[in-house]
Amino acid sequence: MKVVALISGGKDSCYNMMQCVAAGHRIVALANLRPAHTDELDSYMYQTVGHQAIELYADAMELPLYRRTIQGSSLDTSRNYSETEGDEVEDLYQLLHLVKEKEGVEAVSVGAILSDYQRVRVENVCLRLGLQPLAYLWRRHQESLLSEMISSDLRAILIKVAAFGLDPEKHLGKPLADMEPYLKQLSQKYGVHICGEGGEYETFTLDCPLFKKKIVIDAAETVIHSADAFAPVGYLRFTKMHTENKDSDVVARALPHGSCPCQNAIDKMTEEVEYADQAEDNQHKFTSNCDLSCQQGHDFSPSCSSRSSRGYQWISGINALKSKDAGIQGQTSGAFIQLQRELDSRAWKMKNIILVHLYVRNMEDFVPLNEIYKKHFGTNPPARVCVQAPLPAGLLLQMDCLLHDWTEPLEEGCFHQREALHVQSLSHWAPANIGPYSQALRVRLQHSHLRNRGWLVGSSTDRLNLVSATKESVCLSRAAVTRTENIKYIVQNLEIIGFCM
Repeated sequence: MKVVALISGGKDSCYNMMQCVAAGHRIVALANLRPAHTDELDSYMYQTVGHQAIELYADAMELPLYRRTIQGSSLDTSRNYSETEGDEVEDLYQLLHLVKEKEGVEAVSVGAILSDYQRVRVENVCLRLGLQPLAYLWRRHQESLLSEMISSDLRAILIKVAAFGLDPEKHLGKPLADMEPYLKQLSQKYGVHICGEGGEYETFTLDCPLFKKKIVIDAAETVIHSADAFAPVGYLRFTKMHTENKDSDVVARALPHGSCPCQNAIDKMTEEVEYADQAEDNQHKFTSNCDLSCQQGHDFSPSCSSRSSRGYQWISGINALKSKDAGIQGQTSGAFIQLQRELDSRAWKMKNIILVHLYVRNMEDFVPLNEIYKKHFGTNPPARVCVQAPLPAGLLLQMDCLLHDWTEPLEEGCFHQREALHVQSLSHWAPANIGPYSQALRVRLQHSHLRNRGWLVGSSTDRLNLVSATKESVCLSRAAVTRTENIKYIVQNLEIIGFCM
């Protein structure tokens, strides 16, 4: 894909560009948001210190650079961002809208590692613009990630420090490689985020394998932002800098084409032989003799379990076998009509669905199916597991839905809470993230003692092929015991990290 890279000058945005190139994407433009009248803007979203040298990035990479002055502020600081006039996120929207018009980009490189706040807002902007966010560093182990950055010839210096153990007079301007051992010590002793994800420090990249020229800082001055006795805050203001040509052999030597682990991860997940072997190993665990194809000639009406004391209920066997449109999109639309009818008859709503088991006859139907599926869910859709299975003749898809709503009355000082982990960026953490689905949903009763009601975790690797698994393993029975067996098998094979009802 053609990619615009959001750059701050820091190590993370730069290394994510390298990962994009390694994954086969092409960086065609750079984008940056800068402060209006100050070096360091009090922003929830953007690194602005070091902005004086951003123009040199374009020269170093020989790419067009698009910049916009930050005009908004942090207005909507909620967990799930929605379009808000005057918010600093809307400055990002305007910037990327311009780049898409000018360069025809399809994706955005973003160096988020740990911040849900930042990720959610970038994903919101990308969704509105029809762009795919690429966040390959997301949820990487920070110590190994830092070592990986340094070993890949990314050369950065510290330009801001704001943590106990970091001194502006001692550590500003120090190469990241030289600081690595000390940062590890601070992490072990005081819990400092070794990649600076807690705001402990910020960096500026002077060179990397993607640069055709290196950036040289000729002069800088130290600015003490806060003279705290225990954790002074200071940063560098660049006053003179330039670029220098690099040796042509060095430029060509280290481009990381083909080194991205994502494709290997996807290939491994979709190897039919691997799943066939697992199915044979687990065959003795399943006692049911029925399979999906054995239901031919029987009633295909959905069934519903009894509602549990904690407010959970299954609606199983949702399909559109009798749909006038026998194609995959027609049956998908018909299945949702049937689902809505079942919800209405039981006083449920679509927002009550927290998990969908989606069974398809042919995984090649997934893309047109997904076009219909995604129209029925909003910002935080249910968790979803999608598998290929031997459905009855004429049936192209079938769904099970797990629903939840609270049944117990609220105690004093308590409130109900539902949280979703809905990562839409492509990353090493979720290399086959082709939603719409949430990777995890948590429903809990919030109390002064934080009594968790449990996590329901869905697959972070959708669209897996289990066609070669045993019939018992993909059996969709309306009997509760068989459904439990199916869930256990899916959990094992999709490596879901937890399931709680």
